[in-house]
Amino acid sequence: MNKLIITRWNGCIITLLQSGKETLQIDIEPEESHSFLGNIYIGKVNNIVKNINAAFVDIGNGQMGYLSLGDSSVHFADGRVSDGKLRQGDEIVVQVERDAVKTKAPVLTGNLNITGRYFVLTSGKKQIGFSAKIQDLGWKQQMKEYLEGKKADWGIIVRTNAYSAPMDSLKEELHLLKGRLSDILTHAGHRTCYSLLYGSSPSYLSGLRDSFQSSLESVVTDEQDIYDAIKEYLSEHQQEDLHLLTYYEDPLLPLKKLYRIEKTMSEALGKKVWMKSGGYLVIEPTEALVVIDVNTGKYSGKKALRETIMKINLEAAEEIGHQIRLRNLSGIIVIDFIDMEREEDKKFLLKRLEEIVSRDPIKTTVIEITKLNLVEITRKKIRKPLCEQALQMKEKISL
Repeated sequence: MNKLIITRWNGCIITLLQSGKETLQIDIEPEESHSFLGNIYIGKVNNIVKNINAAFVDIGNGQMGYLSLGDSSVHFADGRVSDGKLRQGDEIVVQVERDAVKTKAPVLTGNLNITGRYFVLTSGKKQIGFSAKIQDLGWKQQMKEYLEGKKADWGIIVRTNAYSAPMDSLKEELHLLKGRLSDILTHAGHRTCYSLLYGSSPSYLSGLRDSFQSSLESVVTDEQDIYDAIKEYLSEHQQEDLHLLTYYEDPLLPLKKLYRIEKTMSEALGKKVWMKSGGYLVIEPTEALVVIDVNTGKYSGKKALRETIMKINLEAAEEIGHQIRLRNLSGIIVIDFIDMEREEDKKFLLKRLEEIVSRDPIKTTVIEITKLNLVEITRKKIRKPLCEQALQMKEKISL
């Protein structure tokens, strides 16, 4: 069972997802402004770069975003029908699909989507899709037949939480999302360029929305305004979870001390991660990829060499799955496990690693073991990695 711990720390709002004594995920958000991710704007096409098949779109305050010209779901702010071409100066409705990462601009899309607890409604792709975690084929077929008559001009993605939800709750949310997305497109014609048409929720509310319904045990905060915001959100969208919310009061032991946030952050940002066996990981994020090296370290087991290597590699695989989610590492991840000679050992390790990363709510794929015995993983880029969130926080404090 999981807990969401939400408090203020060093001028930011920090959210920890805890499972027992282990921290699974950390999000940091500056007080005065949360992430652009999910926001919908009226942007102006600033420049078209044909050799990279992209347009750079100004979404206000000089913030430029990258829009692929292969994105066929372009909505012009004035409502005119797209002829398939973008021109400099065009005003279009776009959504931030990925946060800016280091020197890269945020990625924009014309395929607008509104996310709820049970569904994601999309304006561009008109298909019906299902979370990969829903395995019940009979239920999926029944839901697809129901949604076929309801989707009209929208595409619908059925989220994992929908599987255990009452039908009345599903119908209510679908109606709400359709109305919201329709209003956004309708109102765009009456708003000025650079207007924010839809603002995404703070990360502590989106974390609450995205948590698996059956796994959340409690939501705890010691900040009155955050408590009030969560209570309002739950009352409107997740009444069944209202009883999980707790206001924590203890001036002698605030939440940041109780959950050792300083120590947790130091460990989550550290280069070296020790394992129980005495082995350790070295985690090195670079501009192009993330490199993780597995080392035997202080391991002093008496088993044969092959068993020793397999034991450390399996423990490392479990810890790597944990660290990838905790640090929000994404893109290409290359792991240098301790070399194994037998093919059956390599296959066993890969299979176990696939099982571990399948628990990650963000799509993570084990690709292969290369000829140099390096394991390649890809993880979808959505939010900034924790190290960049922390750097942004330090910059805010220094200002």
